Amino acid sequence: MGIYDYIKNRALFSFPALKHKNFRCFLSGQSVSLIGTWMQKTAQQWVIYEITKSPFILGLVGVFQFTPMLLFSLFAGVLVDRFPKKKLLMVTQSIQMIQALALSVLLWSGNIQYWHILIMAGILGLVNTFDMPTRQSFFIELVGKEDLVSAIGLNSTIVNVARIIGPAIGGILLAYFGAAVCFLANGLSFIFVLIGLHRIKSYNINIRLNYKNIFREITDGLTYVFSNKVILNAVLSMLIVGAIAMNTDVIMPVFAIEVLKQQADGYSLMLSAMGIGSLVGSLIFASGKEGGFGKRRLYQCAMMLSIFLVSTSFTHNYYLALFSLAAVGLFSMTFMALVNSTIQLNTSDEYRGRVMGVYSLVFTGVTPVGNFFTGIGTQKYGPNITFFICGALSAVFMTLLFVTRRGKCSHEVNVRSIP
Repeated sequence: MGIYDYIKNRALFSFPALKHKNFRCFLSGQSVSLIGTWMQKTAQQWVIYEITKSPFILGLVGVFQFTPMLLFSLFAGVLVDRFPKKKLLMVTQSIQMIQALALSVLLWSGNIQYWHILIMAGILGLVNTFDMPTRQSFFIELVGKEDLVSAIGLNSTIVNVARIIGPAIGGILLAYFGAAVCFLANGLSFIFVLIGLHRIKSYNINIRLNYKNIFREITDGLTYVFSNKVILNAVLSMLIVGAIAMNTDVIMPVFAIEVLKQQADGYSLMLSAMGIGSLVGSLIFASGKEGGFGKRRLYQCAMMLSIFLVSTSFTHNYYLALFSLAAVGLFSMTFMALVNSTIQLNTSDEYRGRVMGVYSLVFTGVTPVGNFFTGIGTQKYGPNITFFICGALSAVFMTLLFVTRRGKCSHEVNVRSIP
């Protein structure tokens, strides 16, 4: 057996989702595009803070980007159940490409204003409202339920590889060529996604042909979530952590400049450090070595995330901050993957799009609220105190959830029991 065959067999053994050709096509396109996404994200946060010098307006970027998810995620979940997911993704990815190219043109023209970025963030948020539940519910059509955990873990892996590479490249381009090049590179990267989607053939399409009034279907979906205690516990956990603990994008540029005295390259390395931590967590998860999917495991990951947010609040040394942020990345990624897997493995195909719409709502739809208050807190009290508040509040509310809902998860799924 040659080295190539050995590596291939080991990869298929460790990550069984890779045996599905359609998933490989999807993953290859996403792996390129996500690097561009993180390049744009790095440049966007830096540019708007340079223009305004306002943590409050920096927080407004998240408000504009994620408010559409707060308003329309439940409607998006219904539509995801009704239409072929591949076609929906072709549309959403194409619009995201246009958005990135438009920002690049605005920057190159020299006419960019902060409200341009806010409007474009709102457009991106509206598109992502439909894109996110579509992508999440597409995995099971590509790999089946038996390899779903591996697919979620591998998707998280490429996201986190991109979190390392994207900010690093973005920081270099930002420093030497300007933000416009970062937006241009992101726009061009969507070509690879569209090619990957075009190559996907003959997969298991789940479309619900017999549907009701859209509001009735939303009600049915919410009733399904509330009647399933495992899904409900996972959703409530994501609601708490997503709203309180996952607002580092707002704090990080201010923390880098005002506390750690860093420039664009130092800031991008901080983002990459979070990506490295997340990558380690996602590889462990994708290989199936992550234990169970119970509420206790969710609570443990949330508490470790909270602890490292608090520890970051006491940090004034750049290298200690990199270590602490890497730990934040590791536990935030593991927590998100656990929630995603718990929900999908306990959801029937009939409700998958609507349940993932609820997941999108609590994962990113509550971000405007979190970003708004985090922006105010950072501006009034500074980044260190805001890190502390986010970590402490997350720990308190997760503890309350764990105590009050003890014993209400008798049917939680363990990865080792999946057929």
